[in-house]
Amino acid sequence: MKKLLQVIPFLILALPSFAQEFGIPFSKYYSSKEYNGGIQNFSIGQDQNGLIYVANNFGLLEYDGTTWERHPLPNSTKIRDLLIENNKRIYIAGQGQLGYFRPNHIGRMEFISWITQLPLKYQNVEEVWKIFKIHERLIFCTIKNLFIFDQNGALVNIIESIGEFESFHLSNNQLYFQDSEKGLLKLEKNEAVLLSDMAKLKTELLSGILETTSGELQVFTEKGEIYLFSSQNLNSWSPLNLPKLSKVNKAIRLRNGNIAVGTQYDGLYILKENGSLELHMNQEKGLQNNTVISIFEDKSGNLWLGHNNGITLLELSLPFRLLGPEKGILGTGYAAKLFQEDIYLGTNIETGKMSGSGEKITKISNSEGQAYSFGQIEGNLLMGHNEGAFLIKNDRADPIPGVKGVWGFLPLKDRPNLILAGTYKGLVLFEEKNGNYFFVRKLKGFEESCRLIQQDELGNIWMSHGYKGIYKLSLSDDLTEVNYKFYGNKEGLPTNLLNSVWKIGGRVVFTTEYGIYIYNPSTDRFEKDAVFSPYFDNEFLITSLVEDPIGNIFYIGNKEVGVLEKQSDGTFQKNHQIFNKIIPLLNDDLQNVSLLRSNEVLFAANEGFIWYKLDINKIMPPTYPAFIKAVYLTKPGDSLLALGKHIEMMEQKFGTEGKGLELPFNQADIRFEFTNSIPNNENTTQFRFWLEGLESEYGEWTNKRDKAYTNLREGKYTFHVQSKDIYGQIAEAIPFNFTVLPPWYRTSLAWFIYLIASVLFLLLAYKKVDKQYQKKTQALTARQKKELEEKSKDLRNSQQELEKLKTEKLEVEIENKNKELASATMHLLNKNGFIDQTKSQLSLIIKKSKNQEVKNELQKVIHSIDKNIAEDDDWKQFEIHFDQVHGDFMHRFKRAYPNLSPQEIKLTAYLRMNLSTKEIAFLMNISPRGVEISRYRLRKKLQLERSDNLQEFILKF
Repeated sequence: MKKLLQVIPFLILALPSFAQEFGIPFSKYYSSKEYNGGIQNFSIGQDQNGLIYVANNFGLLEYDGTTWERHPLPNSTKIRDLLIENNKRIYIAGQGQLGYFRPNHIGRMEFISWITQLPLKYQNVEEVWKIFKIHERLIFCTIKNLFIFDQNGALVNIIESIGEFESFHLSNNQLYFQDSEKGLLKLEKNEAVLLSDMAKLKTELLSGILETTSGELQVFTEKGEIYLFSSQNLNSWSPLNLPKLSKVNKAIRLRNGNIAVGTQYDGLYILKENGSLELHMNQEKGLQNNTVISIFEDKSGNLWLGHNNGITLLELSLPFRLLGPEKGILGTGYAAKLFQEDIYLGTNIETGKMSGSGEKITKISNSEGQAYSFGQIEGNLLMGHNEGAFLIKNDRADPIPGVKGVWGFLPLKDRPNLILAGTYKGLVLFEEKNGNYFFVRKLKGFEESCRLIQQDELGNIWMSHGYKGIYKLSLSDDLTEVNYKFYGNKEGLPTNLLNSVWKIGGRVVFTTEYGIYIYNPSTDRFEKDAVFSPYFDNEFLITSLVEDPIGNIFYIGNKEVGVLEKQSDGTFQKNHQIFNKIIPLLNDDLQNVSLLRSNEVLFAANEGFIWYKLDINKIMPPTYPAFIKAVYLTKPGDSLLALGKHIEMMEQKFGTEGKGLELPFNQADIRFEFTNSIPNNENTTQFRFWLEGLESEYGEWTNKRDKAYTNLREGKYTFHVQSKDIYGQIAEAIPFNFTVLPPWYRTSLAWFIYLIASVLFLLLAYKKVDKQYQKKTQALTARQKKELEEKSKDLRNSQQELEKLKTEKLEVEIENKNKELASATMHLLNKNGFIDQTKSQLSLIIKKSKNQEVKNELQKVIHSIDKNIAEDDDWKQFEIHFDQVHGDFMHRFKRAYPNLSPQEIKLTAYLRMNLSTKEIAFLMNISPRGVEISRYRLRKKLQLERSDNLQEFILKF
């Protein structure tokens, strides 16, 4: 709000200057030779993909952003009007024809006629002038009838004229038409309803009917009169500043509320809603043809004009206007200055003055030659010129004698009557007296060319030299000499080349090849400026810089042109993409951007100047889709496969939804043509492409609009293409899928045959090799078998000998063990027999002896003998020998019958040895009867049946 309040007083003062935009819009003219059609263009439209269609007297013209194509009617007659639908239909009204164009299976346009849908008596139509769509109804207009169809081509109604239908106009989805007998009518519920039968509305041909915000109808007549119609009242509309119109052919309302009027003899008028002139273009002001038959506003806000010879595109959507030869400005622009509501324009040829309205150009006399700059000093306008300094007054440039080759002017701080001027060779001093300027002297001590000079807040004068560096200048007290100090890369500047000095925001700043720098007086060095660093990269060179009263900073650089828009918090918002449009047009000698007012500047151009206003059309143009224009097989010659202008068809057939295209291997040479429907950018739109399946990624950006691939191998491929406009916006086309089939000798059937043949060959080879191998193997086997049999025989003999030796050894061992066991057994038998005999003798002695003491002693001996027998270790030795001979019998038997007593274990051992009862009794030191009792108890513990033999059971265990 604060910003707005600051600007309002200035806007009020400058209001007359905003009456209209300066200059003319960027434009492009297409001649009939260029679009290959007839001279007259009756109607223009645009489809949802940006393609432009024109109703031409040779047929339907189609413009895809690169080339024009013509689609004639079957009877090769004129097309008077067209209506583009989103269902890929383009309805046309033509000479003796009505119907629509649609793309066929490969995308080529074909015409479907609805003439046959009319009753027989109406089919012989001569001219169908207009086509409209209202509430899903299509209305085809002739002099005698209105034919109303539904979307399917069924005839709904026919409205017949009383006299003749003179004109037809659609406004706010309401159809108005003029009957020479009845007057002005409108269409309601498929019927004609009379609005007025006033004579003027019968006799005067109406060129346009527009609804106003108040609900009135703004009626344009062919004679150039404009009326307001409301409730049977028809009043002339003649607001202040309304230009006089003559022979009006067409009038439409633009999306911004302005009115575009096409005339027969005087080109195009664009009127504001209040009737004041916004823009007038004719042959003297930028158009190639004065007759405007049709007008169309595309989705970018640009105007397409259909002439009686050619087509013109006016890029009204751009915030730029050209001030060049069409405005009477000759030569290359160098400097501009707003002075007393007039704009002074200096070129390399002459200097001119443009009035505040932008219409009138006045040549400044005596200004011929190269102008460099303007300086407003104390209410006077000075001009720096190749011939010296000039004072401009009363449309004349009066020289200030004394020096030639003046670059610019700098009023000295605290001494405004003295002006320092930079020249080709050093500095000079001028003085102002009573509105006149006089050359004082050339200052000594400095001879460098001084194109750019500024004075900082400390009074230092800074001068930049494009090829040397920066100089800090100081003047002597008597203003006769210049003392200076040179600054280069040793003092902090990145290089000594291409340095410039400017005054922005009250500060002196220095632009270099590597960004913006400032001077630090405390270190006497240059350092990077932190204010601008966020907005420019480190290698950005600014060649011109200017600040407006609001704080917006306009710049021209080596990579881009743009503006830093001042924000309420003191920061800037960078806006540069839209300026890409003008970069190729700028003066590339001494680049310059000149301030006019807040938000308004002039860029010096190769031809004149380019006007820019920040508040107009800041929005980027919409992104137009890229698309594959056509696909061709190139072997042996170009053969069309598909036209991709109708993107939906391409999507369904060859894109992500479709199965794609199959190409024979011997025709795997394919060429793609692609484009973007951006108008008037044929040379600036860039493309890059990628054939997935062959290439790994997108290639470099190029201006080429076609790409060919040859000798592709079999496989699946997807062709991708992207476009990039001058604003850096990238659009991607629908991918194109196709498959290259293998040659017959690499087909699946061929590979199968190869496989079978290979298998058969391998089998045959295997059999042959196997036969040879078998033969060799049999011989080798026989020899090996014989050798093996011999070795086996030797081995069997050796094994038999070994077994024999082992057996003999075992038998010897067993025999030795048996001998040991027998010896141990005999030893036990002998020992026990001897002991038993000794006990018996001792027992007889005890019985016979009568000496009790002797008896007692002998009883002790018998007891000692029994104890010795119980503790005798001979059994353990016997047990070891026994187990070795009898296969660990006792250990196994104990494990199987753990409840047996030691005496019972001994009994089993003796039974195993097949000893007699008497021998067992001797060994166990019991009676034979005790042996029998022990045998009985053992049988019970072993749970043997009565029929089982104890001896056999133990021997078999």
